[in-house]
Amino acid sequence: MGYGSRTEMARLGKAGGIVLDGADLTDVSKRIAVTPDLPARMEIDGEPLDPTPGLVMMLNKPLGMTCSRKEDGALVYDVLPPRWKRRDPAISTIGRLDKQTTGLLLLTDDGDLLHRVISPKRHVAKVYRATLARPLDGSEGDVFAAGGLVLEGEDKPLSPAVLEVLSPTEARLTVTEGRYHMVRRMFAAVGNHVEALHRERVGGLALPDDLAPGEWRLLDQAQIDLIFA
Repeated sequence: MGYGSRTEMARLGKAGGIVLDGADLTDVSKRIAVTPDLPARMEIDGEPLDPTPGLVMMLNKPLGMTCSRKEDGALVYDVLPPRWKRRDPAISTIGRLDKQTTGLLLLTDDGDLLHRVISPKRHVAKVYRATLARPLDGSEGDVFAAGGLVLEGEDKPLSPAVLEVLSPTEARLTVTEGRYHMVRRMFAAVGNHVEALHRERVGGLALPDDLAPGEWRLLDQAQIDLIFA
């Protein structure tokens, strides 16, 4: 879970820095079952134990952060506790938002869940709010809904998408695929340019108003289920 090496944790335990069920855990050879209630029962250095493997969280991704560990600059992982970078299994984003896109981003160390969400067979909807450089001409909704739009450089048509016009230069778009820079390329295909893009929802899970950019929150099972609702 990234707290330290076996030697470091043994030293911490012998010094009284690990508490289990209200008592110091000084026997560093003791084996503890990793159960969902363990963070409520164990403290490390006076703080509750980090979530056990199987965690899922939502992040309100700020502008300018990237999802790829291979890129330079600020990463979405930088907002998490530093030791979480050493967790095994590692925490990964569920899909990606590009550097200039903000909003709801899911992260998990549960590989099965990750693949369930991004699987094309699941058709998990993603809802984006786009601010456009030029006014909509009224034809875009029909083009996106028809399901025959082919993006530049591809030969497979897009699945149908739903466009909701919010103002002459703002729209909400619901898609069920996750192709590279998909929303930006869709508007480019109909002669427009996305100036700002914000993801509001994944499946039935919406980004809450009280989660500020750069803040994250662990999800409970009911919230995880909403993703597939």
